Amino acid sequence: MPDDADEAHEAAQREAAEAESLFAHPDRAPDATASYGEHPDQVVDFWAPHDGRSGSPLVVVLHGGAWRQRYDRRHLTPFADFLARQGLAVALVEYRRGPGLPEQGRPPRAGRWPETFDDVAAAIDALPELARRALPTADPSRTVLTGHSAGGHLALWAAARHVLPADAPWYRAAASPLRGVVALAPLADLALAREGKVCEGAAEQFLGGPGPFGERLPYADPVALLPTGIATTLVHGREDREVPPGIADSFAEAAAAAGELVGVTLLEGVGHFPLVDPAADACAVVAEEIAQLAW
Repeated sequence: MPDDADEAHEAAQREAAEAESLFAHPDRAPDATASYGEHPDQVVDFWAPHDGRSGSPLVVVLHGGAWRQRYDRRHLTPFADFLARQGLAVALVEYRRGPGLPEQGRPPRAGRWPETFDDVAAAIDALPELARRALPTADPSRTVLTGHSAGGHLALWAAARHVLPADAPWYRAAASPLRGVVALAPLADLALAREGKVCEGAAEQFLGGPGPFGERLPYADPVALLPTGIATTLVHGREDREVPPGIADSFAEAAAAAGELVGVTLLEGVGHFPLVDPAADACAVVAEEIAQLAW
């Protein structure tokens, strides 16, 4: 029988192969790009549905990468193109991330407070008008928000701005008019992610370190921003070593305690990266979850 070391080695090999598959796809050029601010990272790429359909729902995608600068939206352009091939209009959002790149000799940090949240809020607010200009055949009134990993956290957060503390700069009085949220392996419980040192301690870095972490948690943690009243589904691989599936379970339990039902789809034999890899069967499951809310 294999021992724990053998199992860990096999899991690490599977994870490496999954990551290699995702990042091996060539970038896919968007049909249009628009700015929602003056910073170079304040942009949105748009894909029209490949079938030319009019009135297609709009899927807003937030990329992951532990909110760190080294990971930008390009690695999700194949995923965006895949969704467009399913007859969906797609908006892939860029946002400011943590400063520092290894080649610059500085250790990368996770996220920027408050700029990362500023950007996501501004992009979501600007998207209906930007989409009307860039994708005139799309229907922004049927919008689904999705995101992977750290982007899954941001998707859940963006959908919950109406339940933020009233003094939050991103607070909005009414819920965003969304068909729903599909969060993919999201960092949906920042306190639990911090406890498990997920993504090399990214959650604590994002909120400014051990001091500010507790003070900023009510403004940033999806598990504290419930109920939202917005249809929400989480998709997670059972073999995910980057973001443990227990984080999805924790969010679902918190939602239930708040009187809200959240769907959780756990995929057997799937790790972190196949959810957004067009070459993986898991990606087709994700597209179906999005389509069920969108249409």
